[in-house]
Amino acid sequence: MSSDTNNSCCEGIIDLVVFEQNVPKCPICGETGKLVKNITVKHLVNKEVMDSINNLDFAICMNEKCDTVYFSLNEHVLIDKSQVREPIWFKKDADPKYACYCSKITFDQVKEAVSQIGDKDMKKVISLTGAMKNCQCEINNPLGMCCHEIIQQAMDEVEF
Repeated sequence: MSSDTNNSCCEGIIDLVVFEQNVPKCPICGETGKLVKNITVKHLVNKEVMDSINNLDFAICMNEKCDTVYFSLNEHVLIDKSQVREPIWFKKDADPKYACYCSKITFDQVKEAVSQIGDKDMKKVISLTGAMKNCQCEINNPLGMCCHEIIQQAMDEVEF
């Protein structure tokens, strides 16, 4: 469970607490997924699969090697990488690899900012990159959550 809102652009807008109890496993790879709101899935899928979304509940497969992105909890609806409009940062071959989906800031841009600044200060990185300025994470981020944790992950990849 994560409830860190210290650097969240979505504080007070989106509930950042995620409970991962009773989430089914991806029917393709068997890895436990993370729950994702229907509105998130609807905004990220291609028009061709929109009709299959309806009001279904979904989870996202967190296995970087699995081509499945979303799978429904109560139906047999699978959405793979070719059926979403944005690359999923943690999936293999994601290009570009976004750290902030709302502002279209990539991992490389975040890492470049950390290198320029010379430290891993989140506020400085956000200021330099323009990340977390257009808070619509619920519909832009594949997890439907604030990107601050993804930005932190990109920052952590930089070694001094």
